[in-house]
Amino acid sequence: MKRSTQTIRLAAVAAAGALVLAACGGSSDGGDKDKASDAPAAKGDGTLTVGQLLPQTGSLAFLGPPEFAGVDLAIKDINAAGGVLGKDVKSVRADSGDTDSGIAPAETDKLLKAKSDVIIGAASSGVSLTVIDKIMSAGTVMFSPANTSTSFDEGDYSKPDLYFRTAPSDILQGAVLANLLVEDGRENIAILARQDAYGETLAKEVKKNVEAAGSKVAASVLYDEKNGPGDSQITEIADAKADAVVLIAFDETTTIVPKLIQAGVGPKDVATYFVDGNTSDYSTTGTKQLPPGSLTGTKGTIPGAAAGDDFKKRLATVNAKLKDYSYSAESYDATVVSALAAIKAKDDSGEAIAKEIPGITKDGDKCKTFEECAALLKDGKDIDYDGVSGPIELGETGSPTAASIGIYQYDSKNKIAPVKYISGTI
Repeated sequence: MKRSTQTIRLAAVAAAGALVLAACGGSSDGGDKDKASDAPAAKGDGTLTVGQLLPQTGSLAFLGPPEFAGVDLAIKDINAAGGVLGKDVKSVRADSGDTDSGIAPAETDKLLKAKSDVIIGAASSGVSLTVIDKIMSAGTVMFSPANTSTSFDEGDYSKPDLYFRTAPSDILQGAVLANLLVEDGRENIAILARQDAYGETLAKEVKKNVEAAGSKVAASVLYDEKNGPGDSQITEIADAKADAVVLIAFDETTTIVPKLIQAGVGPKDVATYFVDGNTSDYSTTGTKQLPPGSLTGTKGTIPGAAAGDDFKKRLATVNAKLKDYSYSAESYDATVVSALAAIKAKDDSGEAIAKEIPGITKDGDKCKTFEECAALLKDGKDIDYDGVSGPIELGETGSPTAASIGIYQYDSKNKIAPVKYISGTI
């Protein structure tokens, strides 16, 4: 398939110009996250410890291997380049599970007991919302590679604190997906989404942008995240007589697609679109499977730039079996940014790291590797780290203000391949 990169402008819903969206949340003083507190930060113990709260089980378990690999590779690179404050970075793992299993709080306690200064995770926005207060109250940085809910830029979380993410909010993914639908000529759209922080927000953003472009949302149906959609909800989607179905789901996709097919609104009958939560490998070699040909032509969106061949080869040094690369780059960058912030602060405590994180990603000398950036910091330079996931450019709420979204398409074997990448600013 053709692979390209482009930038879009939401107002015109066209593949030209720059996508500029209103910032969601934020304090009124215009200050950055490095002004989070005037109180002196606590001193760390001299060893940067990175906790990994990522999915080993549950509905997003397919994201675990690439995310763990991203963190592990970053730590490998950091330690090979001299570590942080003269010592190797340590790592400890935990299973975030999902909102159904509810294991994240207990697993988080393990990471905090291990004296984690930074916790990379969780992947699920819903899971992160169950532990974010616990983590920040402990004075630990929470740095998610995959949270996309707008909730983290609103209310109390809009204030500078210890929460950060390298994945863009669903404001950007919703705009890109809506633009794709309009580009494809879809005028009557049905949305089927899980009823949680992730699904509700993304469904709202897609609907808003589709309607702003002049297309109609014939049905927007939310289903229970634990039980999946019932027969009446599938019927509601079928009765919408839509020319496109947007399915916002996790691994329950393997049970929903057959129901849509039976109702006559499967991918062979109606153009179907996935999002990052379910754009996975459903082939016979994938961890989740559907009958061959079930998804032919289905498109999906995943935040993040293309994982280059060199990066994939390096990831193989920490996980030779890795096949899915979703959020691996974002996990890598979250870890590197945290390490560079500790060097800048001359302190590995969470509070000290949080104050320096935004400045590491903007308004300084450009650098692209930990080793290069660390050398600049040693010389007293201000740096702007541009990582393997893109420019990052963290704003005052801890979210990226510039990012990319990849558009993927399924073949007859239910395997995905990138078609193009959309860049934009929020």
